[in-house]
Amino acid sequence: MTKLLSCSYNMDTNRVEARFEDGSAVDINCIAIEDEYGNTPAQRAELDWLLYNKPLEYAQMVLRGEMEHYLLLGCNHGRLED
Repeated sequence: MTKLLSCSYNMDTNRVEARFEDGSAVDINCIAIEDEYGNTPAQRAELDWLLYNKPLEYAQMVLRGEMEHYLLLGCNHGRLED
């Protein structure tokens, strides 16, 4: 695959659609990602936050195999504040 140019979340299919510089495309099944990495409610919330707010970064982490490491860092974008 070449450089990732754009991503968008398709709510109807629950997939991130990624397009690359060479014209190729890939659809990332978000349910499968959540099942694989969302072991706690906080992790699932973080995955949802990424999906809705930063689909490009979400796709990059999935394609590079970095999602588990990211979630282990304890990021808390998806948590509700008091």
